[in-house]
Amino acid sequence: VRSLWDDHDARAFASDPLALRVYTSRLIGQDPSLVLHGGGNTSVKAKAPDLFGDVHDAVWVKGSGWDLASIERAGFAPLRLDVVRRMADLHSLTDARMVEMLRAALLDPNAPNPSVEAILHAVIPFAFVDHTHADAVVTITNTPKGVERIGEIYGNRIFIVPYVMPGFILAKEVYGMTKDIDWAEVEGIILLNHGVFTFGDDARTSYERMIQVVTEAEDYLGTHAALAADDEDGADAVTIRDDDLVELARIRRAVAKSAGTPLIAALDSSPLHVAFSLRGDAGKIAARGPLTPDHVIRTKRTAFVVGKDLDAGIERYAKDYRAYFDRNREGDITALDPAPRWVVWPGRGTIALGRTLVDATIARDIVAHTVPAIARAELLGGWQALPEDDVFDVEYWDLEQAKLKRAPAPAEHAGRVAIVTGAASGIGRATVEAFLKAGACVAALDIAGEVLSLWEDARVAAFVCDVTDATALDYAIENAVRRFGGIDAVVSNAGTFPMSARIAELKDDVWRKSLAVNLDAHRLLLQKTIRFLEAGLEPAVVFIASKNVPAPGKGAAAYSVAKAGLTQLARVAALELAPAGIRVNVLHPNDVFDTAIWTPEVIAARAREYGLSVEAYKTKNLLGREVTSADVARLAVALTGRLFAVTTGAQIPVDGGNDRVV
Repeated sequence: VRSLWDDHDARAFASDPLALRVYTSRLIGQDPSLVLHGGGNTSVKAKAPDLFGDVHDAVWVKGSGWDLASIERAGFAPLRLDVVRRMADLHSLTDARMVEMLRAALLDPNAPNPSVEAILHAVIPFAFVDHTHADAVVTITNTPKGVERIGEIYGNRIFIVPYVMPGFILAKEVYGMTKDIDWAEVEGIILLNHGVFTFGDDARTSYERMIQVVTEAEDYLGTHAALAADDEDGADAVTIRDDDLVELARIRRAVAKSAGTPLIAALDSSPLHVAFSLRGDAGKIAARGPLTPDHVIRTKRTAFVVGKDLDAGIERYAKDYRAYFDRNREGDITALDPAPRWVVWPGRGTIALGRTLVDATIARDIVAHTVPAIARAELLGGWQALPEDDVFDVEYWDLEQAKLKRAPAPAEHAGRVAIVTGAASGIGRATVEAFLKAGACVAALDIAGEVLSLWEDARVAAFVCDVTDATALDYAIENAVRRFGGIDAVVSNAGTFPMSARIAELKDDVWRKSLAVNLDAHRLLLQKTIRFLEAGLEPAVVFIASKNVPAPGKGAAAYSVAKAGLTQLARVAALELAPAGIRVNVLHPNDVFDTAIWTPEVIAARAREYGLSVEAYKTKNLLGREVTSADVARLAVALTGRLFAVTTGAQIPVDGGNDRVV
């Protein structure tokens, strides 16, 4: 690591301690080797007024739920320093009571809940305090001679604290151990198997002490446990073949089945992870525990290693997890699902899983730091994580159990992956939006380049794709699976509406293009996604056909015939794919005027033909209501969900009621 301190930037905050605290907190948060996804915490002590204007000594501590990389002033909770310090003198304190007392000590009732390390920050007698879970330091402490090595690196400059549970217990331990020390001779505290505290009476000192402590640990690892693959990290070490992607989808399905909920899967096939996956002892060392105990919330205590019998292996993992729970449980606590959250896939790398893309990404990033840490620790005498009971205490911490009870129910399609074609406009775009609202990840395909810039949402993988091009489809489908782990729903929507022409005047190229886009491309998409749908979670396909199937119009032979063929394709697919649990249904929209084919000029011309106003023309159905892309999209998404879980082979009109169809 290196110092990111900039005198020019810092000068702007020189007279404002909290602004300086925000500045250096963000410097720390920018480096994932120090903290990951909300990890770590920082504080500053200064004067602050209460609601009556009375000034108190205060400590601002990072609030729960805030990330150091992007924290703002509002992310720090101001507490009365004397009250928080007195809490360290208490003989005992439950986690729930600690949270209550910290909230009672707030000088701002609208502030977030303070970090559980607030008491520890208060008892450290310096203005600025920084706490990280630096990879290099924790790697060294997670070895048989970790304490000796820390002493070798830092001498007496660093105070060493054996691992204890975070929160009040840790604060009480440090408070008792440091009562008689000369703080002027101490530059930091290392909490074994947990992390690092540094401090100073100015922001720069505390921050740069952190950088120095971590740099010395990194230098030690560079000398004693260098990894040759480090400088290649991120490059492809293996070629992930088509069959591998299908296997990835199967692994995702097996883990999700064990979890009892859909999951997103993120693959890491970089050289370091592939090398780790090929180790003969990978299963053994990945079962020793996480890099730091707080990671268990995201990754579970151990990894799952893929073997010859995937389902049997997952079943064994679940059985072992339940036994781990039974061995360590105390009191009335709720067991978490028994499925793994990271997987070692021999010869292919590692897989991280989560109920949402955010969860999977956090797990992937933690695994990305855990793998090199394990490899380096093995070079230092062996990876030695905390005993399982300590890890269990964090996984089933009262505060984490309370979060579970408060958590809202997941969105219906959370953890699921959909493909939508014709996604840049009209029904396709509305369907992408509806899937996102329902919690899904989406591969959005369209021939128009604008599809790439429509969504600033990591849950959307957008591809410029001509759906009649088999190679382009392969690329989009395979990369969607690489990114999300599988495919669960397909909404085959892309189409074209040729110029009206009676059969006598119908040109060959118009006929062929309509068949190519409105029929052949749908068959091609289905063929290429079947193998992934077979490994999908509650898999479903929705074809967007047309009212012209049950009620064709003159001059629309090319369109009507293609859509009729598409409908027949869907009926046969429903018959063929039902044994694999894949549902196939059809929607027949009509007069959806907010799509690209219905320009204002076309609508006005058609209204004149009927002798109607534009508004009357748009609502010329039995219900007298305009049909929108969003109407079609909501039903398309619903057809892939639980509401229609036992429906396949259905054809549903979305037309406001048409007297020719009814």
